Amino acid sequence: MPIDIYPINDFGPLMKGLAIGGLGIVHVFLAQFAIGGGFLMCYLQWLAMNNRSTVARSFLDSYFKFLVLVSFVMGAVTGVAMWFTSIQVSPRTIGLMVDSFHWVWATEWTFFSLEVVSGYAFYRYGKHLTDQARLTLLILYTVAAWFSLFWINGILSWQLTPGDWVNSKRVWVGFFNAGFWPSLLYRTVASMSVAALVGLVVVNFIPKLQRSEREQLVRQVAAMLIPMILMPFLGAWYIGSMPADSRAWATGGSVAMTMFLAIAVGSSALVGIYGLVALWYGRLYINGATSILLVLLAFGATAGGEFVREGVRKPFTVRETLYSNSIHKNEVAALRVHGLSTRPDGYPLRFAERYANDQLKQGALVFREQCSVCHTLGGANAVDDLTSSWSTEQMRLNIAQLQQTKPFMPPFAGTAEEVESLVQFLSWHHQGNPDVWPMTNSQDDSDAIVSRIQTYLDVAGTEPADSTSRHQALKELSNQRWKGR
Repeated sequence: MPIDIYPINDFGPLMKGLAIGGLGIVHVFLAQFAIGGGFLMCYLQWLAMNNRSTVARSFLDSYFKFLVLVSFVMGAVTGVAMWFTSIQVSPRTIGLMVDSFHWVWATEWTFFSLEVVSGYAFYRYGKHLTDQARLTLLILYTVAAWFSLFWINGILSWQLTPGDWVNSKRVWVGFFNAGFWPSLLYRTVASMSVAALVGLVVVNFIPKLQRSEREQLVRQVAAMLIPMILMPFLGAWYIGSMPADSRAWATGGSVAMTMFLAIAVGSSALVGIYGLVALWYGRLYINGATSILLVLLAFGATAGGEFVREGVRKPFTVRETLYSNSIHKNEVAALRVHGLSTRPDGYPLRFAERYANDQLKQGALVFREQCSVCHTLGGANAVDDLTSSWSTEQMRLNIAQLQQTKPFMPPFAGTAEEVESLVQFLSWHHQGNPDVWPMTNSQDDSDAIVSRIQTYLDVAGTEPADSTSRHQALKELSNQRWKGR
């Protein structure tokens, strides 16, 4: 069975998912500011044109214009970094996204190019243009930036809610999925809010402004926080669009995801309440320290939200299609027969001589291809720590029935012998990687162990877990144990 093999890069103690997740949070925050900055600049330019603000134009032509430029440049740089990191961490996922939506990506790039050109044009020539030309250029920038979000949002939301795309593979079925509109509208409001909060920081750092002028700008910039009233409803809509099991992870099924959802909701609520009640309705002034604190809260909300968005897809990167370890859902059954580590692999283990026997080498390959995307051996989310209290037989059972042990894990995609090799590899690592390690090579013992593991695998099945399958697996396993007595 031909399965794509890609080189595996070792990030050491840094979990690969953590590396791309941290980079993704920074990228999303910068991109949202670049989009929201366009809305705010259009609004302030309109105020200046209609003589509703005496300081809006100076605000536009000072640090804020420069920050918007920096944000979309840094957003572009971190976007390229995201591609570079993604193809190292999950190349099959990126390949599937490009293969399925290549024309959508191409369309997004045309809008991004327009965003870059119009943004640079305003930065370079804005002061020399008429008010109407300035507004036209800013509208062009804002529309281009928002449509860049529009196209990317469809692909990102498709990963969680592909719907009938799983069967039809039709581009627009996948693109306009159940999570598309709530996600798009929520990100639009978030972008406007981030831009307003950064704008409040800038107000406090523009020299030569009188206190009355700063107060005027604070009220005008704070008006961009008004759409935050919609955030609770859009957030509830988005969570409601998720599949039931994904929604359960975020609302109590996973401690980590529930905690990060609480961070996102709590931070957004604090920003929204202060912005709407104190700044807009109460017309209070805000100093630099408080405005920076609000920006940090917004960054925390972005971080929490992105963690949850990534986490609720588990055990998939593309739901019902590709597991988080880049193994296709339809490949698991065949890999249970033919094995994963026995395929031709042009990327052999590094430092293979350090392993005490061939079984450990096979276990290292299994770990590399099935576990290393989400786990390390001794760093972040370390398998060493997660399995340290398990007995050898517990490891055999829990790994063979991986999706039943932890329902957000994909099913084990390999043979009973590969389960045993992984168990021996982890046991060897628990003992400090000794130079000598016995193989499971007594024929009678080996046959009995492999037979037990095969039973565990058969009971678990090859499908991802749900409450029904998990209950059935536990019942069958109990029956098997009873028969063995």
